[in-house]
Amino acid sequence: MLRLIVLLLFVLPFSSFAATVRVAVASNFAATLDKIGIEFERQTGHQIKSSSGASAKLAAQIRQGAPFDVFLSADEVQPAALLRDGIGVASSRFSYAIGQLVLWSKTRRDVGSAALQQGHFNKLAIANPDSAPYGRAAMQTLQSLQLQSKLQNKLLFGENISQTLQFAQLGGAEFAFVSIAQLREQAIQQYLWLVPEKLHQPIRQDALLIKDSVAARALIAFLRGETAHQLLLQAGYRLRACSRSSK
Repeated sequence: MLRLIVLLLFVLPFSSFAATVRVAVASNFAATLDKIGIEFERQTGHQIKSSSGASAKLAAQIRQGAPFDVFLSADEVQPAALLRDGIGVASSRFSYAIGQLVLWSKTRRDVGSAALQQGHFNKLAIANPDSAPYGRAAMQTLQSLQLQSKLQNKLLFGENISQTLQFAQLGGAEFAFVSIAQLREQAIQQYLWLVPEKLHQPIRQDALLIKDSVAARALIAFLRGETAHQLLLQAGYRLRACSRSSK
């Protein structure tokens, strides 16, 4: 019987053992995960079924029992909080990507810190800093530039970074703090300013295994591999963070 089982393992195609990994993914990373998912399925046979949103809201859903196997947050805060609550596999947590914040405009060629300081615009879109890490980094940038109080009345808050970009695309805001990966994924070619990393804390995007399974562990391992790393770099993420220096 044992020999028969071993023989079947070699004879049956790996797709016979394929499973679906349910992933809670931060909005900024959803499109990149789609590309990674294609290679992941090709190499392992496993498929990814994802739901995207703001990291804090996804973490709240996980606490409420949402059936996710893997959490791909846009920060390191939410996975750490889940672990403190006894949710997830501590040994699985790692920073799968470092996000890059940009200030983007559809129409303003003068996009940059000088335009923010001059304040000659109606609205600046920012993701909700209480639930979206890129929004938190945007607020830190305004604080570093000593502009938070000056621009407070001009801020337009999106529920997540996807909605924040939409505000600027549709004309609700002249400027928006978003992820460079979003712009590359949508082939947006308008005006942007890559925010110096010294102006905000590193945007460490952490992965966490929520429910242990062969397929879920395979995805965690795949995200650490060369194929995923190349796709991450192409999308505009980095793999290591720079230290934040003083102003």
